[in-house]
Amino acid sequence: MFFIFGISFTCTNTSAQNKQPVIIKWLGEEAPTIETGVSWGVPFKQGEVKPDDQYLLKDENGDSMPVQSWPLAYWPDGSIKWIGLSTVVDSLSGSEFRLIPGDASTTNELLPKIEVKQTNDAIEVNTGLITCRIPRMGKQIINSIKIHNKEVSTGAELVCIVQDGPETEYGAQPIKEKLIGNTSKVTIEQHSPVRSVIKIEGNHQSERGDKSLFPFVIRLYFYAGQQSVKIMHTFIYDGDQNQDFVRGIGLVFDVPLDEEFYNRHVRFSAEKDGLWAEPVQPLVGRRSMANKETYPRQLQGKRILNRESLTEKEQFLTQHWASWNDFKLYQANASGFRVRKRTNDQSAWIDAGAGGRASGLAFVGDVSGGLAVCMRSFWQSFPSTLEICHAKSDTAKLKTWLWSPDAEAMDMRHYDTLAYGHNLEASYEDVEPGFSIATGVGRTSELLLFASTDVPSAQTLNALTKQGNNPALLSATPEYIHSIPVFGAWSLPDKSSKGKAWLENELDKAFNYYQLEVEQRNWYGFWDFGDVMHAYDRERHTWRYDIGGYAWDNTELMPNMWLWYSYLRSGKAEIFRMAEAMTRHNGEVDVYHLGRFAGLGSRHNVRHWGCGAKEVRISQAALSRFYYYLTTDERTGDLMRATVEGSNKAIGKIDPLRKILDQSEYPTHARMGPDWLALIGNWMTEWERTGDEKYKNMILAGVNDLAEMPYGLFSGKGAAMGYNPATQNLFQLDKDAIGSSHLSVLMGGPEVAFELSPLLNNKRWDKLWLQFCRLYGASADTIKNELGVAAKLGQQGTWYARLPAYYAKISGEKKYAEKAWSYFLNPEPYQQRYTNFDLNFVNNPLLLKPVYEVQGVSTNHTAQWCLNAIELLELIGDQIPDEHPVFQIDTKKQK
Repeated sequence: MFFIFGISFTCTNTSAQNKQPVIIKWLGEEAPTIETGVSWGVPFKQGEVKPDDQYLLKDENGDSMPVQSWPLAYWPDGSIKWIGLSTVVDSLSGSEFRLIPGDASTTNELLPKIEVKQTNDAIEVNTGLITCRIPRMGKQIINSIKIHNKEVSTGAELVCIVQDGPETEYGAQPIKEKLIGNTSKVTIEQHSPVRSVIKIEGNHQSERGDKSLFPFVIRLYFYAGQQSVKIMHTFIYDGDQNQDFVRGIGLVFDVPLDEEFYNRHVRFSAEKDGLWAEPVQPLVGRRSMANKETYPRQLQGKRILNRESLTEKEQFLTQHWASWNDFKLYQANASGFRVRKRTNDQSAWIDAGAGGRASGLAFVGDVSGGLAVCMRSFWQSFPSTLEICHAKSDTAKLKTWLWSPDAEAMDMRHYDTLAYGHNLEASYEDVEPGFSIATGVGRTSELLLFASTDVPSAQTLNALTKQGNNPALLSATPEYIHSIPVFGAWSLPDKSSKGKAWLENELDKAFNYYQLEVEQRNWYGFWDFGDVMHAYDRERHTWRYDIGGYAWDNTELMPNMWLWYSYLRSGKAEIFRMAEAMTRHNGEVDVYHLGRFAGLGSRHNVRHWGCGAKEVRISQAALSRFYYYLTTDERTGDLMRATVEGSNKAIGKIDPLRKILDQSEYPTHARMGPDWLALIGNWMTEWERTGDEKYKNMILAGVNDLAEMPYGLFSGKGAAMGYNPATQNLFQLDKDAIGSSHLSVLMGGPEVAFELSPLLNNKRWDKLWLQFCRLYGASADTIKNELGVAAKLGQQGTWYARLPAYYAKISGEKKYAEKAWSYFLNPEPYQQRYTNFDLNFVNNPLLLKPVYEVQGVSTNHTAQWCLNAIELLELIGDQIPDEHPVFQIDTKKQK
């Protein structure tokens, strides 16, 4: 039985009884310890569920739960491919649920509804416990938050501190200026019984109104019966990186206080379940309160008698004991935080505590109520600060600094001043003025607000901290998702043979190593968290963090896809969290959201935006689909739509081959891959999200052009063709043009194609793609016999094994399965970097600290090795050569 608003309900619906239920479980199999709203996505087979179907959700006791649904994607026949779902759960709901497509009207009639009221000035949302007023315009994103008619916040605003240049050791210092978020647009994105979503957009403006910088997007998520609000905050940098140095990015909440100082309290979450918890005025000094239980009760957040009810001596003591006005917890790096406090702004800050990794929650309030906020990935996204000011006034300020004013200014400049960089030959990067800029990149952060009518207990605050940092998520099982099928070709774990067991062990070790590297190498920070490095320096025993294009990976060769397929097949929470962080980073930091590069991403570099190569392969929607469909995250949906709309326009203005090919008679160039295949993934995604066949026709425009060319998908000059963004047509640059590009295979092209083929169901495309899979890496004689011209089209080796494997799966020709396993297990010498992910311990006096490393590792090889292993096991796993020498290693020793 499910409880919400104190009302219980159970319902049975016979119309759904014949539907096969979908088993839904918690990510990590851990149920939340506090009541919370949750949203997630579930796929269905083509033709199984209609767009107007509703759903029943039952807990493990068979009792019905409130559920809200909306379509995320459609199959070509118009049936539901992915559905978005929301519910509200508590710790009694259990660990396993059953989702049944059917008529859920009985459930929804019993469900108390979120109320949304609109006026010309504001939108008011009432969850049944809290009421939140959101102004349509102005310098507050929230006017008021009330719980049971008790106002716990009288407003919230966005703050950005900017300074006009870098700081110097001596001489004149830059001028700082405070900018306040100014709302220009508010949209009700979703409103229904279980969940409502409000989107707020605007810019940060100076108090004089003469400066407007840094666009923001805020989403507020409300769930029925909840006293919490999820906030998604997106900050976009649109300044001049040489001039506009950000000193602080924050959200500031006004919290009214009307109790005695000693009945006001501050809380900061520390490490694990630790709390820094103190009253504004501790009732302790040389003399004590008459009642010995008063001080212990105060420390627990319990009400102490008002001043006039105290004895004369106690009143004297409270008049002379120190009271504290301002508090802050500053996370300077991933390893250390510091707590400080002061009595007033004319007096010194004193140290009040310290630790390693704070978990990001702060509370301020009095015994009548207050406000808590948890900043997700607080220590991972340093420099960050939680600050409480004016705790002795009528209105305290609770400040959540995403970039702390206590830190150095945010420096967005490139890492060197060479006019044209170090070039591809020297440092594997392409830097040029006007291209290696940060203008247009973004960062999304997540916060959880909690309104309270008292000082929350340590248990409640710890539960909020856990929920804020690892939001509860429901998911269908790997076996179910695999059965649909979605996301192309990927396998479930299988150790039923010697070869399969060896591959599964290596896949596990590969992830474990990169998870370890995030910690060993301190891959954290506001702009860096979520990414991994590209290439390893075996002599320095570190990654090439300081060498051009060898530093941050920025999606190169698809580590994000590797992580998502690893999660899909395993359901492991730790893989999901790493893939989630990478998706957030790649979609925001590595991609431009405004300006001339909008819709494109930056190639790998020391600075995430440092390379002059701006391409759709980095921003492509195919990288975000996993997270969007599994979580329904609206910001990710925005990013996918933006790359669909922006990248096709941008490629017409910024030729991806401008430094390689002369301008032709066509508007621009596009390689078959990664450019055109990335665009195909964008159009495929928008086609399934909207059901609009114009996106299908955009795909077919190029397919039909290629079908008329003599060499199919190889009809390009080094895979390059002329391209018209307005019509999506492709053109052979000359009649003899033939060629291929390894990036056609290595930047997500096959993964898109494997899912596209059954959706498109087009004979011309199938012929083109199967020919590509069959001929890529084939001998010159084979190419000449097939195409009539001797040419080298692609390479053999581990990274390309999935192409013959796919052809073997579709055609049934075993010789291509043998070829695929040979490619994978017997690679060309230049790819024979290492054969396993065994760890080696390295300790010498020239290292900062001892480290574990994998000999010969590179993220390129890791991602492609793992992707091929996962896909080969699905496509031709039944034909694995178990007697291959590499499989003879004792797998027990590898665990």
